Amino acid sequence: MKSHNKFSYRAFLPKSFAKTSLVLACCAAISPVAQAGIELYNSTDADNTTSVLLGGYAKIDVRHVNGDLGYQDYWLGNNPGAVDTSKTGFNVKESRVNLKITQGDVFGFVEMDFFGGNGNEVVSNSVNPRLRHFYVGYQNWTVGQTWSTFMPLAALPESLDFGGPMVAEVFIRQAQIRYTYGNWQFAIEQPETWGDGDIGGSDNGFGTRASQVDEDESIPDFVARYNMKADWGQISVAALLRQVDQGGIDETAVAANVSGLIKTVGKDDFRFQVTVGEPGRYVGAALSLDIVTDANDEVVVEETTAFVVAYRHFWTETLRSTAYYGKSTTDVQDLNRSHYSVNLIADITDKLDAGVELGQFKIDDVVDLDSTYLQLSAKYSF
Repeated sequence: MKSHNKFSYRAFLPKSFAKTSLVLACCAAISPVAQAGIELYNSTDADNTTSVLLGGYAKIDVRHVNGDLGYQDYWLGNNPGAVDTSKTGFNVKESRVNLKITQGDVFGFVEMDFFGGNGNEVVSNSVNPRLRHFYVGYQNWTVGQTWSTFMPLAALPESLDFGGPMVAEVFIRQAQIRYTYGNWQFAIEQPETWGDGDIGGSDNGFGTRASQVDEDESIPDFVARYNMKADWGQISVAALLRQVDQGGIDETAVAANVSGLIKTVGKDDFRFQVTVGEPGRYVGAALSLDIVTDANDEVVVEETTAFVVAYRHFWTETLRSTAYYGKSTTDVQDLNRSHYSVNLIADITDKLDAGVELGQFKIDDVVDLDSTYLQLSAKYSF
């Protein structure tokens, strides 16, 4: 769908905008396939090629959780803990908007959803917006905040639960500088050591005490990745190298991830990812601390093993299902957590789909805890 009202577009932008070489953009869904968006403006003048796309989706989730673990709108690796739960929640927090602006060889990307917190269920149900992506791309360079280069987007299962088996996925967004050369990608990314008492809060100085500011972290995290694509799908291998330099230690942490999307029969596909080593905060969305204290009362870097497998089957051209399973374990803390689910998703129109998902999140650490969830979702993409 295109808008031919170019005057309204220019009315909201400064006259110098069309001549600037810095661009913004918005919204990439968790799915590795970005939404096409609504074209707001397209100029193909010889000296000024500019396009503006508005995109995103509106999604409503109705979710019932029953079991031993506290209700969450989606499952994280680090669950709140044992609570006898039987709760039904409605929310639209996953909904997002996007704006992509391209000018010549330069483009920008910015995205927000509504998992920013606050709000209440008494009157307004208001929630704060949250910045997801904000980056600029030029030729082989990507600069700004987006998915970590260590994160294999193509291997993420299609799920109604936001993030799916996040407990075992590489799942992190952060500021970075990335260079792509053919099948190779190299990046330096935001450093953060989690486990010494701070949570990597804002260091902008306003209202921040000295004890809350990371005192070291002088070396960025480094990621190298190789992607191989063919008619049968794609395979990626990534390595993570970072300095863990707080909590009384100064060590080098190393982790590796192997992932893929393999096409099988018809439109079906099999997806997987395996992560080993010392990924810390990169895996499980806060599953494990970077540094922990072992049985000898020594501060060490935690080791994690995590994997996800998923199979997507198309029953018809407009009806599909994904079954997935993810599991993570750690060495010192002895964490053992998993998430499995199966869903059914139908395309109502090209832009509107609806589905149902049934699954369970399980903690098998000191005691066995689990909660089962049933989720209904509808999503309109634009």
